[in-house]
Amino acid sequence: MIINWNDIDTVLLDMDGTILDRHFDDHFWLEHVPKRWSQRNHTTLEYAKEHLYSLFRSQENSLNWTDLDYWSDHLKLDIPVLKREIEHLIAVHPYVIEFLLFLKHAGKAVWLVTNAHSKTLDLKMKNTRIGPYFDGTICAHQVGLPKEDARFWGELQKFINYKPERTLLGEDSETNLATAESFAIRYLIYISRYSSKIEPRQSEQFQTIDYFNRLIPEKGNNRVTI
Repeated sequence: MIINWNDIDTVLLDMDGTILDRHFDDHFWLEHVPKRWSQRNHTTLEYAKEHLYSLFRSQENSLNWTDLDYWSDHLKLDIPVLKREIEHLIAVHPYVIEFLLFLKHAGKAVWLVTNAHSKTLDLKMKNTRIGPYFDGTICAHQVGLPKEDARFWGELQKFINYKPERTLLGEDSETNLATAESFAIRYLIYISRYSSKIEPRQSEQFQTIDYFNRLIPEKGNNRVTI
């Protein structure tokens, strides 16, 4: 794919796994929450994982998946408090700040568009201080649909004035890229190194990068090839 930045007005970026290291989220839901739930309910950690993983899967691709209030009520745990217990794991991926600075200097509209709950967003923006690099942030809960729903991208235009044919979307979810593709968003970029703890995997469906420096052209050039 050749990206000519003169043809792009708007950049939409996912948060967890795309600009932030998903290790925090994976560790939180797969290890930390089961640990605290097992302690509260006097069960083994093995049982807690089996039970909770099943509950989590039951809400996949829905707004409940990332709704901290839903899980706090359902699990009888204060999920926002538990997140703060391991907030030291929240981290920005390499080259993200450089990419955001490039976009600002190039005059692009840059939006953070995430399925994450507003309480998660607030915690991560406070820890990373990257909020000012964006023109704004939109949570799926504001839109009323998760990004896995193809209707999301049309509804998003009620919040962001963007033209799909002049928009780039960066995501670590191939499902979300596929729904964006159905809405004819032109530049779809899969982020393969979504966690610092995994080996990156090339997407068979979408153009793939490991870090955002791949999208920054050399000085004096508006094109990059990926």
